[in-house]
Amino acid sequence: MEYRKLPHGREEISVIGLGTSSLAANGEKAGAQAVAYALENGVNYIDMASGEAGAFPAVGEGMAGSRKKVYLQVHFGADYTTGKYGWTTKLEDIKRSIHWQLEQLKTDYIDFGFIHCIDELVDWKSYVEGGALAYIKTLKEQGVVRHVGLSTHTPEVAGLVLDTGILDMLMFSINPGYDFERGGEFAIGSAGQRLELYRRCEREGVGISVMKSFSGGQLLAEKTSPFGRPLTRYQCIQYALDKPGVLTVLPGVRSKEDVQEILGFLKAPPQERDYSMIAGFTPANVDGTCVYCNHCQPCPAGIDVGLVNKYYDLAKAGDILAAAHYRSLEKTASCCLHCGHCESRCPFHVKQETRMGEIAQYFGK
Repeated sequence: MEYRKLPHGREEISVIGLGTSSLAANGEKAGAQAVAYALENGVNYIDMASGEAGAFPAVGEGMAGSRKKVYLQVHFGADYTTGKYGWTTKLEDIKRSIHWQLEQLKTDYIDFGFIHCIDELVDWKSYVEGGALAYIKTLKEQGVVRHVGLSTHTPEVAGLVLDTGILDMLMFSINPGYDFERGGEFAIGSAGQRLELYRRCEREGVGISVMKSFSGGQLLAEKTSPFGRPLTRYQCIQYALDKPGVLTVLPGVRSKEDVQEILGFLKAPPQERDYSMIAGFTPANVDGTCVYCNHCQPCPAGIDVGLVNKYYDLAKAGDILAAAHYRSLEKTASCCLHCGHCESRCPFHVKQETRMGEIAQYFGK
C-alpha cells in the first residue's frame, strides 16, 4: 500500500480507501469480510456516506480489534435512523444520527467529521444558522471529532467553506468525465475552476478524498461513457491520484472480491494505469450528452441544470445518495419553464427541455 500524509495532521492515509455506498448489498457479513480484508491489506481510510444503514454494523464488525488503525470519515447530515439514507441540515436530526452511527460502528470518536453534501449556498446557510456547524466544532473541542471536512460537488461552495479556515479535508468528485476540457468545460464549474480548487487545497494543506472516481460506473462502459469509449478502474484511480491535493480515492465495494480487484491497482504496470488516451477525445464524442458544464446558466427558473442532470445520471446508475440529494434541491426539474434558454446556450446540443421532463417523471417531483 502507498500512503500520503494529511497536511493538517500526522495521519498517513492509504491512497486506496473504501467507499461504503453499497457495502451491505450482499449482506452485512459479506460487507464485514470486505472491510476486514481491506484492512489486512493496508487500507486504512473508510468513508461512511453509505446508501444503506447496514453498512455501519458491517464496518463495525469488520474493523473489530483494529479501530486505532482505521480513519473513519463520518458525515454530519447523513441520517440513517429510519433504516434508510436521508439528508438533513437539522441539528437535532444530525445529533440523533451521529449517536446512532457511533453505536453501530462501536466507537466513541470520529477521525474526520464531515459537513455532509452541501451543494447549494442556501444549504450552507441553513447548516450554519441551524447550529450544525457549531455542533461539529464543539465535538472537535471535546476531542470526539479529530478533523473537520466537507463533501460537495460544487466548487463555489467548496471555496466558500475553505474561506472559513475550518477544513482539514475535502471530499470531491474527480474523474476524467467531470474534469476533461477540450472545446468545452465539463462538470459543475469549469475545468479551470475545478483544477484551481485542487490547487488551492494543496496550497492550504487541505487533503482531498475522491468520490465518484468512476462517475457512478458510467466511465467503465462504452454505452454510458461520455467519451463514447470506456475507461478502466485503474485509469480512473490514477487520474484522480495525479490531481493536486488528493490523498485517497474511495471506490465503492460490496465484497472481498471487489476489494481484491481494486487493490490490483497497486501492482498494475504503468501501461494499465495510463489514461493519456483521453487527450484524443473531441467534443463530438459527447454531442447530445449533458456533461454538467452549466454553460446554460443562468436558468430563468433558478434550476442548477448541471447538478440536476448529474444527480439524475448517477441515480439511474444506482446511486441511492444521488437520488436523495436530488430531492433535497431547492429547484428541481419540475420547475422547468420550457423557455428554451438552456438549449440555445448548450454547446453540446442537449435537448434539455425534454430531459427536464424525463427527470421530473423519474423522480416523481
